[in-house]
Amino acid sequence: MDPKTLAFTAVAVACTPFAILLGWNFILPLLFRIFSLTVGSTLGWYLRKKTEGRRSSIIRATTENESKFREEKAAGKDGSSNSDDESWENIDSTTIGTSGNGEKGGRDWDGIVGFFHPFCNAGGGGERVLWAAVRATQRRWPNAKIVVYTGDHEVSKENMLSRVKNTFSIDINPPTIHFLYLSTRYWVLPSTWPHMTLLGQSLGSLVMGWDAFSLLVPDIFVDTMGYAFTLGLSKMLFPDIPTAAYVHYPTISTDMLDSLDPKSPVGSQGVNAGKGVGFKGVIKRYYWKIFAAIYSWMGASADVVMTNSTWTQEHIQSLWGPRRKQRGREHPIAVVYPPCAVNDIERAIEISEESEKRRQKYLVYIAQFRPEKNHQLILQSFAEFVKTGTESAKEAKLVLLGSVRDDNDSRRVYQLRLLVNELHIKDQVIFRLDAPWSEVLQWLGKAFVGVNGMWNEHFGIGVVEYLAAGLISVVHNSGGPKLDIVTDVDGEPTGFLATTTSEFAEGFEKALSHPDPLAVRRRARLSSKRFTEEEFARKWLAEVEKLVAMKL
Repeated sequence: MDPKTLAFTAVAVACTPFAILLGWNFILPLLFRIFSLTVGSTLGWYLRKKTEGRRSSIIRATTENESKFREEKAAGKDGSSNSDDESWENIDSTTIGTSGNGEKGGRDWDGIVGFFHPFCNAGGGGERVLWAAVRATQRRWPNAKIVVYTGDHEVSKENMLSRVKNTFSIDINPPTIHFLYLSTRYWVLPSTWPHMTLLGQSLGSLVMGWDAFSLLVPDIFVDTMGYAFTLGLSKMLFPDIPTAAYVHYPTISTDMLDSLDPKSPVGSQGVNAGKGVGFKGVIKRYYWKIFAAIYSWMGASADVVMTNSTWTQEHIQSLWGPRRKQRGREHPIAVVYPPCAVNDIERAIEISEESEKRRQKYLVYIAQFRPEKNHQLILQSFAEFVKTGTESAKEAKLVLLGSVRDDNDSRRVYQLRLLVNELHIKDQVIFRLDAPWSEVLQWLGKAFVGVNGMWNEHFGIGVVEYLAAGLISVVHNSGGPKLDIVTDVDGEPTGFLATTTSEFAEGFEKALSHPDPLAVRRRARLSSKRFTEEEFARKWLAEVEKLVAMKL
């Protein structure tokens, strides 16, 4: 190779990293903006024209449904109580945002809010957030129309709202809510993408997002399920439509990337622990890094971002924050704790000197039987605790409460039962699969300790339920349980944090031998009041009002 060619090659190699940075940070965003202003806006105009008829139909149907609903109320055909009826006439005093009642942007705003939640009939914690958000939005803006994009074709509107009422005790105002049914939900199923699942599902969400906008273009678009790519699609097609994201967990996080390296501090944690070695491991690591960059780019387009915990906020801030700053997004990423059944538990479970006599040496772990819930860690910790032979360990029993979703979960439960036998604790471990809420309440009312073994639990609704029931928590020293939930009250603890089997065993001993457990229970219940539906509604509306203000 001649000197000139060699010199040129050396310069090219040296400049490549700078060229990549320049392209990613400046050239690519510029090309994206040009594309958005030309092709994107043209496609957006086409979708608006295409869905004008359905928009008019929804507005007309809402008016007709309101009239019929009021007539039935007046005739006494509606079985709901007067207080429930009146809640749709007056904005709940606990959910007032920044605008006063009667002001423009309050009762008078009558636009369409689109909630993107393709699995809205799933009945989990994410769905509780959706329906609590819908109810709060309806009460704050009674004239607004609510549209939920869902793939649950087999469920009618009446059956959907009935399940919401029965599952979450949430009343939705029927006349102003409408369901639009997606035909492309299979694009985001894990089974559709056996390889490169993260990228495949995210690309699939773009197809599903196009499907949603082909049905109706809303005035405000809200993703409550974590499909960040749909937010980028919305901004590309409709730059003037305010968007919001409620993030339950980042699709990818810096902890996930770090866990691939067996030498990193978190290299032994999570389901992908230490898998970044060898040829396949290197490929996986670069694939995840590239995906994280694209995920950051798409998610950063949202005007308003809410997260369910401090842990999630920190990770979303690290991923989306820099690019949000570049794009001039002025609203900070807010923590809006998900609504939990704190009030229901308070009514059902007494915390007093009398109830303390009914508590037994039960340690409960409420969690689905999924790999990341790390039931093995809790079983091994409990076995170590039992072997100590202390007074606290005598007659102590571990209760595993969780749902079984499919055959994989069933096999997992079978493996856990084998582990119980190997650890010689068969008589001291109770499995309760798919237990109804009424049974869960019974266990919460008589148990002593609440346990959580998941590393980096994004929030931890089950842990909040422990606090509300007055259980002394022994949970993993990471994620939401550490940063948000099991925190001190007036400088005194509400539970214990642990990482290793020995630390969990020590935590069990401390909890069961605590000299004043009733005091801990009272602090735990007091702490749980931060996670009520009323608190969620107040913070949710404070964020959504920013979106409404952008439409005025």
